[in-house]
Amino acid sequence: MRGYRERLRVPVSWWLIATACVLLCGTTLWAGLSLSIAAIIYVGLEAACALALLGWSAATIEVTEHYLKAGVQRLPLASIGGVSALDAAQTNVLRGPRADPAAYMLLRPYLHRSVYVEVAGRPLQRPYWLIATRRPAELAAAIDSARTADAACHADGGPVTRQVPDACDDSSRDRAAAPGKPTRSTSAGTATNRREGDAC
Repeated sequence: MRGYRERLRVPVSWWLIATACVLLCGTTLWAGLSLSIAAIIYVGLEAACALALLGWSAATIEVTEHYLKAGVQRLPLASIGGVSALDAAQTNVLRGPRADPAAYMLLRPYLHRSVYVEVAGRPLQRPYWLIATRRPAELAAAIDSARTADAACHADGGPVTRQVPDACDDSSRDRAAAPGKPTRSTSAGTATNRREGDAC
Protein backbone atom coordinates (compact mmCIF):
# COMPACT_ATOMS: atom_id res chain seq x y z
CA MET A 1 0.00 0.00 0.00
CA ARG A 2 1.27 3.44 -0.89
CA GLY A 3 1.37 5.66 2.17
CA TYR A 4 0.40 9.30 2.48
CA ARG A 5 2.52 12.06 3.96
CA GLU A 6 1.92 15.79 4.05
CA ARG A 7 3.71 18.58 5.86
CA LEU A 8 1.63 21.60 6.81
CA ARG A 9 4.14 24.18 5.61
CA VAL A 10 3.39 27.86 5.96
CA PRO A 11 2.94 29.47 2.52
CA VAL A 12 5.47 32.06 1.31
CA SER A 13 2.84 34.80 1.45
CA TRP A 14 2.62 34.40 5.23
CA TRP A 15 6.38 34.89 5.57
CA LEU A 16 6.12 38.09 3.54
CA ILE A 17 3.21 39.33 5.66
CA ALA A 18 5.14 38.55 8.85
CA THR A 19 8.17 40.47 7.57
CA ALA A 20 6.00 43.47 6.69
CA CYS A 21 4.48 43.41 10.19
CA VAL A 22 7.96 43.26 11.73
CA LEU A 23 9.08 46.30 9.73
CA LEU A 24 5.96 48.26 10.68
CA CYS A 25 6.01 47.39 14.37
CA GLY A 26 9.78 47.64 14.61
CA THR A 27 9.81 51.13 13.08
CA THR A 28 7.14 52.23 15.54
CA LEU A 29 9.12 50.95 18.51
CA TRP A 30 12.44 52.25 17.19
CA ALA A 31 11.39 55.86 16.64
CA GLY A 32 13.83 58.17 18.42
CA LEU A 33 16.20 55.40 19.59
CA SER A 34 19.70 54.47 18.46
CA LEU A 35 20.48 52.23 15.48
CA SER A 36 21.75 49.45 17.75
CA ILE A 37 18.42 49.40 19.59
CA ALA A 38 16.62 49.32 16.23
CA ALA A 39 18.65 46.30 15.12
CA ILE A 40 17.80 44.46 18.33
CA ILE A 41 14.10 45.25 17.90
CA TYR A 42 13.97 44.10 14.26
CA VAL A 43 15.96 40.92 14.88
CA GLY A 44 13.92 40.04 17.97
CA LEU A 45 10.56 40.51 16.25
CA GLU A 46 11.65 38.61 13.13
CA ALA A 47 13.01 35.74 15.23
CA ALA A 48 9.75 35.48 17.19
CA CYS A 49 7.69 35.38 13.99
CA ALA A 50 10.04 32.86 12.39
CA LEU A 51 9.81 30.53 15.39
CA ALA A 52 6.01 30.65 15.31
CA LEU A 53 5.82 29.97 11.56
CA LEU A 54 8.41 27.18 11.73
CA GLY A 55 6.45 25.59 14.55
CA TRP A 56 3.32 25.56 12.41
CA SER A 57 5.29 24.14 9.48
CA ALA A 58 6.71 21.27 11.52
CA ALA A 59 3.39 19.43 11.82
CA THR A 60 2.95 16.44 9.48
CA ILE A 61 0.13 14.10 8.51
CA GLU A 62 0.99 10.50 7.76
CA VAL A 63 -1.00 7.39 6.85
CA THR A 64 0.79 4.06 7.25
CA GLU A 65 -0.25 0.41 7.22
CA HIS A 66 -1.15 0.52 10.90
CA TYR A 67 -2.07 4.03 12.00
CA LEU A 68 -2.97 7.61 11.14
CA LYS A 69 -0.55 10.22 12.49
CA ALA A 70 -1.50 13.88 12.76
CA GLY A 71 0.97 16.11 14.53
CA VAL A 72 2.08 14.30 17.69
CA GLN A 73 -1.00 12.06 17.91
CA ARG A 74 -1.51 8.58 16.45
CA LEU A 75 -4.75 6.72 15.80
CA PRO A 76 -4.80 2.98 14.94
CA LEU A 77 -6.65 2.24 11.71
CA ALA A 78 -8.89 -0.23 13.55
CA SER A 79 -10.15 2.64 15.73
CA ILE A 80 -11.37 4.74 12.79
CA GLY A 81 -15.14 4.71 12.37
CA GLY A 82 -15.58 6.93 9.32
CA VAL A 83 -13.81 9.52 7.17
CA SER A 84 -15.12 12.58 5.30
CA ALA A 85 -13.38 15.23 3.21
CA LEU A 86 -14.71 18.69 4.15
CA ASP A 87 -14.75 21.92 2.18
CA ALA A 88 -14.04 25.35 3.65
CA ALA A 89 -17.61 26.00 4.83
CA GLN A 90 -17.93 22.61 6.55
CA THR A 91 -14.53 23.05 8.17
CA ASN A 92 -15.51 26.46 9.56
CA VAL A 93 -18.63 24.98 11.14
CA LEU A 94 -16.79 22.09 12.79
CA ARG A 95 -14.00 24.22 14.18
CA GLY A 96 -16.43 26.91 15.27
CA PRO A 97 -20.10 26.71 16.32
CA ARG A 98 -20.35 22.90 16.24
CA ALA A 99 -16.88 22.09 17.54
CA ASP A 100 -16.54 19.53 20.32
CA PRO A 101 -13.98 20.69 22.92
CA ALA A 102 -12.97 17.06 23.47
CA ALA A 103 -12.08 16.48 19.81
CA TYR A 104 -8.51 16.45 18.56
CA MET A 105 -7.95 19.24 16.05
CA LEU A 106 -4.87 19.87 13.96
CA LEU A 107 -5.74 23.16 12.26
CA ARG A 108 -3.84 25.97 10.57
CA PRO A 109 -5.25 29.44 9.75
CA TYR A 110 -3.85 29.26 6.21
CA LEU A 111 -5.53 25.90 5.46
CA HIS A 112 -9.29 26.20 4.93
CA ARG A 113 -10.21 22.58 4.16
CA SER A 114 -9.94 19.51 6.32
CA VAL A 115 -10.71 15.83 6.85
CA TYR A 116 -13.12 14.62 9.52
CA VAL A 117 -12.08 11.31 11.12
CA GLU A 118 -14.61 9.69 13.44
CA VAL A 119 -13.21 7.58 16.27
CA ALA A 120 -15.12 4.30 16.47
CA GLY A 121 -17.52 4.26 19.38
CA ARG A 122 -17.16 8.04 19.73
CA PRO A 123 -15.43 7.98 23.14
CA LEU A 124 -16.08 11.03 25.29
CA GLN A 125 -12.41 11.90 25.61
CA ARG A 126 -11.75 11.94 21.84
CA PRO A 127 -14.89 11.56 19.67
CA TYR A 128 -13.30 12.65 16.39
CA TRP A 129 -10.27 14.20 14.72
CA LEU A 130 -10.38 17.29 12.51
CA ILE A 131 -7.24 17.56 10.39
CA ALA A 132 -6.42 20.55 8.19
CA THR A 133 -4.95 19.60 4.83
CA ARG A 134 -4.27 20.94 1.35
CA ARG A 135 -5.55 17.72 -0.24
CA PRO A 136 -8.66 16.55 1.69
CA ALA A 137 -9.93 14.15 -0.96
CA GLU A 138 -6.54 12.47 -1.34
CA LEU A 139 -6.06 12.17 2.42
CA ALA A 140 -9.53 10.71 2.96
CA ALA A 141 -8.96 8.20 0.16
CA ALA A 142 -5.60 7.19 1.64
CA ILE A 143 -7.17 6.57 5.06
CA ASP A 144 -9.99 4.50 3.54
CA SER A 145 -7.52 2.49 1.47
CA ALA A 146 -5.35 1.81 4.51
CA ARG A 147 -8.39 0.77 6.57
CA THR A 148 -9.51 -1.64 3.84
CA ALA A 149 -6.07 -3.20 3.60
CA ASP A 150 -5.83 -3.47 7.40
CA ALA A 151 -9.25 -5.13 7.64
CA ALA A 152 -8.34 -7.58 4.85
CA CYS A 153 -5.12 -8.47 6.69
CA HIS A 154 -7.03 -9.34 9.85
CA ALA A 155 -9.66 -11.28 7.88
CA ASP A 156 -6.91 -13.38 6.27
CA GLY A 157 -5.52 -14.42 9.61
CA GLY A 158 -3.27 -11.45 10.31
CA PRO A 159 -2.76 -9.90 13.73
CA VAL A 160 -5.92 -9.91 15.82
CA THR A 161 -7.17 -6.58 17.14
CA ARG A 162 -9.93 -5.72 19.57
CA GLN A 163 -13.31 -5.42 17.90
CA VAL A 164 -14.58 -1.86 18.21
CA PRO A 165 -18.33 -1.44 18.76
CA ASP A 166 -20.33 0.43 16.18
CA ALA A 167 -20.67 4.15 16.89
CA CYS A 168 -24.50 4.08 16.59
CA ASP A 169 -25.09 0.73 18.26
CA ASP A 170 -25.60 1.30 21.99
CA SER A 171 -26.53 -2.33 22.53
CA SER A 172 -22.97 -3.36 21.66
CA ARG A 173 -21.75 -1.75 24.86
CA ASP A 174 -24.31 -3.68 26.87
CA ARG A 175 -23.22 -6.93 25.26
CA ALA A 176 -19.58 -6.15 25.93
CA ALA A 177 -20.31 -5.39 29.60
CA ALA A 178 -22.44 -8.52 30.19
CA PRO A 179 -20.50 -11.50 31.56
CA GLY A 180 -20.48 -14.71 29.61
CA LYS A 181 -22.87 -17.48 30.60
CA PRO A 182 -21.34 -20.64 32.01
CA THR A 183 -21.62 -23.76 29.89
CA ARG A 184 -20.97 -27.35 30.74
CA SER A 185 -18.53 -29.50 28.86
CA THR A 186 -17.59 -33.13 29.47
CA SER A 187 -14.30 -34.70 28.46
CA ALA A 188 -13.32 -38.33 29.26
CA GLY A 189 -16.06 -38.57 31.91
CA THR A 190 -14.88 -35.42 33.75
CA ALA A 191 -17.22 -32.42 33.93
CA THR A 192 -15.68 -28.97 33.70
CA ASN A 193 -17.19 -25.51 33.69
CA ARG A 194 -16.24 -23.05 31.01
CA ARG A 195 -17.31 -19.59 30.07
CA GLU A 196 -18.14 -18.54 26.55
CA GLY A 197 -15.10 -17.05 24.85
CA ASP A 198 -12.51 -18.98 26.94
CA ALA A 199 -9.82 -20.88 25.12
CA CYS A 200 -10.63 -24.52 24.43
